[in-house]
Parts: sequence; structure tokens; C-alpha cells
Amino acid sequence: MLLRIHTEPSERGASYDTLLRVARATEDLGFDALFRSDHYLQFGGHGRTPGPSDAWVTLAGLARDTRRIRLGTLVSPATFRSPGQLAIQVAQVDGMSGGRVELGLGAGWFEGEHQAYAMPFPGKRFDRLEEQLRIIRGLWTTPGDQRFDFTGEHFTLTGAQPTLPPVQRPHPPVIVGGTGAVRTPALAAAYADEYNAAFVTPEQAAVQYGRIREALAENGRGEDAMRFSVIQSVCVGRNDAEIARRAEAAGEELPDTAFRGTPAQVAEQIARFAEAGAERAYLRLLDLDDLDHLDLIASEVLPHFAS
Repeated sequence: MLLRIHTEPSERGASYDTLLRVARATEDLGFDALFRSDHYLQFGGHGRTPGPSDAWVTLAGLARDTRRIRLGTLVSPATFRSPGQLAIQVAQVDGMSGGRVELGLGAGWFEGEHQAYAMPFPGKRFDRLEEQLRIIRGLWTTPGDQRFDFTGEHFTLTGAQPTLPPVQRPHPPVIVGGTGAVRTPALAAAYADEYNAAFVTPEQAAVQYGRIREALAENGRGEDAMRFSVIQSVCVGRNDAEIARRAEAAGEELPDTAFRGTPAQVAEQIARFAEAGAERAYLRLLDLDDLDHLDLIASEVLPHFAS
């Protein structure tokens, strides 16, 4: 089980310097990766500062300011950027990082965020997501001396020049999530390298992983073609008082499914997802100024999963 750190700048606001401190701590402490959400509007109307930051601008900076950890989004909404634009951005950041980038892509859901920043919030978002995945993979894998054409219901590309060749071949890993029983497994089996179960119980994750495996078989892909992961908020403390302090700081943003407790308790909770089939756990940090929290997880949770 690989432990990865996930940040949610949209919840509290975070400058690049703050995210860089977290990224460097993530790297120095031995975690596998640092991911971030891709949102422009804070949830809950907190109005905290600093304001919105762009996920792929952030990751471009981290690509140059870190050395080892993998970097990515959980998840970029397909409604935020055109598929061609996103394919170019991710391929460029992959090159800047020396091949450490992963793309989590979702259909988009927060209508108020789109209205706030004059971004269209179209219908048939799942259909648009499928076309976007096809286009991105096509632009990444088309030889540089050729052109890429695509005609779909929502997007048409004519004579598109392929992106800078990504360092990772055939392309950076693509992550798809969701809890749908039919379309999500089919989409993941067709286009994804990793499936992520978000804020679920181990039992719910096991059911969804089973659906993905069935869809992989129907698509002619083996189970080894897919990585299975989970994302949960995390709240770890050495004693009840420390756990309560971090839970209070997180407030309503700490869901019931969170990894919560002492290091031993949290390690056991993560292990239940490993038993359900997860190979990677994204630990969602809410207070990005609490680097002691990250250090505690590294020193007393991470060793349980060292290979």
C-alpha cells in the first residue's frame, strides 16, 4: 500500500509557498506522492485568504521545486479546460517533472463554481468526459510528425498537433473515480490506469473494485492493467486530546469515513482498505500549516506499509 498526500487548497486557501512546504515535507518524509484538488471556489462560503489557485500552475511549479514525489490532481473537472488545452498542460508538466505527473479527471459537478468564474456548465457531462479522455490519450500517443483529428458529439479537432511527447510512455497515468455501478466502471476500464474510490467504507470500496474488475474483463484488459486506490480525510493524534484538537480544527470538513484515531488505529483503518483491494491511499490533509501532523503520520503510520 502506497501512502500519498492529498491537499485541498479550496477548503482553507493556500499560497504556493504553503503548498511547496507541504510538498517538500511530503518528499522528505518518504511519502509516494502529493496531489491536490482542482477547484477555484472555496466550499462553505468561508471566504478565507489567500483566494483561489490553479491546480496545474501549482503542479508546474512543484515539478521544478521537488525531486522525487509524484504529482497530480484528484480530480480536474473536464468542464474547466478544453481537452486539447489540458492534454498540452499535463504533457508539459510531465516533462518539467521528469515524468512524475498523473492526471485525475472527472466530469465536473459544482455548478456555482462555474457560474462564479464564467465557465460553462453543460449537460451530458459524463459523455463529454468520455470524449475528453479519448482526445487526451489521442494527443499524447499520436506521433509528432502526424496530426490528430477527432469528431464527437461535443468536441471536434481538426489537424491538431500532438503534444510535446510526455516523458512517461505511452502516456502519464490517468485516474478515474466515482461510485456509479455501470458507466463509471465502463469508463475506467476503457480509459483509466487507476480507479479511485472517494470517501467510502471498505465494504463499499470492495464492491466497486469488483465492478471495475468485471468491466476490465469485458474490455479485454487484465486486472494488472488497473491500480485501485482510496481517498479519505485524515486526523491522527497521539492521544485523545490531540485527536480532538485536530478534529475540531477540521470541523464539518472531516467526514464520518475519515481515517481518525491514534497512529495504530489509523494504520488498521488503512489496512482494511488494503484487504478490500486498494493499493494506494490518498490521505487528505485539511490543515496545511500543521506539518507536525504530517510528521506524525510519516513516523508512526507510514512504517506499517513500508515495502
